[in-house]
Parts: sequence; C-alpha cells; structure tokens
Amino acid sequence: MSVYSLIMNIQNIYSFMIIGYVLLSWLPNARESFIGVWLGKLVEPYLGIFRRFIPPIGGMLDISPIIAIFALRFIAYGLYAVVDFILNMF
Repeated sequence: MSVYSLIMNIQNIYSFMIIGYVLLSWLPNARESFIGVWLGKLVEPYLGIFRRFIPPIGGMLDISPIIAIFALRFIAYGLYAVVDFILNMF
C-alpha cells in the first residue's frame, strides 16, 4: 500500500465517521447508544475546534462538520505532499 492510499484511506474513514455522527444527531436518543458514544469520543474533539469559531446558522443549522471535512481533506493533501517530499529526498 502506498503512502498516498494510506493517508487517503484514513481521511476517508474519519470523514465517514463525522458523517455518521451527524446522521445520528437526527435520530432521537441515537447519540446515547454505544455507537453514538463511541463516535462522539472520536469525532467531537475535532468538531469542537470548528464549533468554537463557526456559530450555528439561524440557531439550528450547524455547518461545522462540513467545514471540518473540507479542512480534513486539505490536511490530508498537505500531509501527503510533505511525506512525498521527504521520501523523494532520499
């Protein structure tokens, strides 16, 4: 497995975890389930960074997961570029 596919697979898995956590928020008591608590422990610290700076639109619509997924994608591409640069030096 190449470094690129490893970085992108990790990014994709975490993005799907964020999407799953957001979808659980639409179901009553789903976040209190085992999966909801588990996803919350993994995703909420990352989403909290964006929620501090991006207030909900109209008091209800939280767009921070969308921004978080875009930022995660940029981080993955940046990480790949750095790793690729380091590996090509040697």
